Amino acid sequence: MIKIPNISDAEWEVMKICWLSAPCSANEIVKALEQSTHWKPNTIKTLIGRLVKKEVLGFKEEGRSYSYYPLITEEECIKAESKSFLTRVFGGALKPMLVTFLKDEKLSPAEIEELKQLLEKRED
Repeated sequence: MIKIPNISDAEWEVMKICWLSAPCSANEIVKALEQSTHWKPNTIKTLIGRLVKKEVLGFKEEGRSYSYYPLITEEECIKAESKSFLTRVFGGALKPMLVTFLKDEKLSPAEIEELKQLLEKRED
């Protein structure tokens, strides 16, 4: 399994843009994030640089600009982040986490049915 580096909340925002519309230039990432955040272009470019250094984003030089693309999938990052959260907060125990979320969150009948089906599949 690939070792996924820790990604900050701000870096997640950059990755969301890249997962959605890769390959994309730094200017395209800046334009997308300026609409949803108050970050300056240099801040966004710093985040891009960190993700390249962490080997989460790759790039291809195209003339005088760079085209960025994810080196890992969103699903891989979500799995790694979920495992990290489970370990940090619940000591790696899944049941207490599920109980906490199920007690605190309101679920629709469709969501409850989907959870039941997932649990039944696990029994097989």
